[in-house]
Amino acid sequence: MSVSRLVVKVGTTSLTTEAGEFRSDVALALIEGIDAVRRIGVEVVLVVSGAIALGVRRLGIERPTEPAVLQAISAVGQVELLAQLSQLFRGRGLEIGQILLAPQDFGDRRQYLHARSTLEGLLRMNVVPVINENDAVANEEIRFGDNDRLAALVSHLVHADLLLLLTDLPGVYDADPNLVSDARLIERLEVDAFDSVEARGSVSGRGSGGMSSKLAAASIAARSGVDCLIASAQTESVVLTAVCSRPYPSTLIPSLGVREPARRLWIAYATDPEGLLVVDEGAQAALRTGSASLLAVGVSEVRGRFIAGNVVEIATAESGVFARGIARVDASAILGTRGVIVHRDDLALVVPGVGSRGAQPLR
Repeated sequence: MSVSRLVVKVGTTSLTTEAGEFRSDVALALIEGIDAVRRIGVEVVLVVSGAIALGVRRLGIERPTEPAVLQAISAVGQVELLAQLSQLFRGRGLEIGQILLAPQDFGDRRQYLHARSTLEGLLRMNVVPVINENDAVANEEIRFGDNDRLAALVSHLVHADLLLLLTDLPGVYDADPNLVSDARLIERLEVDAFDSVEARGSVSGRGSGGMSSKLAAASIAARSGVDCLIASAQTESVVLTAVCSRPYPSTLIPSLGVREPARRLWIAYATDPEGLLVVDEGAQAALRTGSASLLAVGVSEVRGRFIAGNVVEIATAESGVFARGIARVDASAILGTRGVIVHRDDLALVVPGVGSRGAQPLR
């Protein structure tokens, strides 16, 4: 593959220790790789996690569970994270620029264009954009929750050629390698085969991502015309080999060769649904054409408490979840109304099992 623009995402479990210490060795190796590919003409955008873990250590407290407290801690940790990264980047003669993004930046066209303009400006100035979710002020109900999907949407935003997701596993396995000793690494995985993968992966108390979130990110990338590589942050020269050949071991999820609108990808994979609509097979067939809206007459059951503007899953009782959309009507009013419940412009088909309840019967 030919790569001229690369998005790299590295997570909390790679950048920090169990005690919440910043892993300067991992960060330095990553930065050396970024410097190396920049020298051969590749533009790089870096998406990082780790602010909460660093903030907890900086404040000398136990990690809390209350969202508001975690948001405050992330504000402290973000300063620490950028200070550590800035020092290491400047040691290589590179400048970085911080951008904090939220889901709304991808769902709103104007915000999307503003974000893209800022990123393009940094790249023109030979500055490495460093991106994180704006955790400190994010609404818990409409936040990414992990930076894998954020990185994938950024790859769409900047028209990247490759998304490199770095984690503490060397790729995707056909079974959980923590539980199955002979689990096999999958070197190439097509998007339509995701439901055959046991994607529990690695999730720690310090991070919020796991292999399932990486597959959701890969699905976004594939539908953005972007190839995705999942590899270990510990692999030697992983950034350079991702661009020049391919790191081994790793898993490649190839692009589908299409570029869907960012808003549709945001609906499908970047938000957590607030409820579920069960529809009949006639409604499912109509929605799969991509030219129909979901009407109240096609809804047989409403699950969950949601309001107009929330993202909901759409399923049949027989085949499970097949789409997501933005509800135009509160849950309590759907069965007693007529007209459009989800407009076709606010509807996205999803891959079973990725970011949803999966293709499982609801009965």
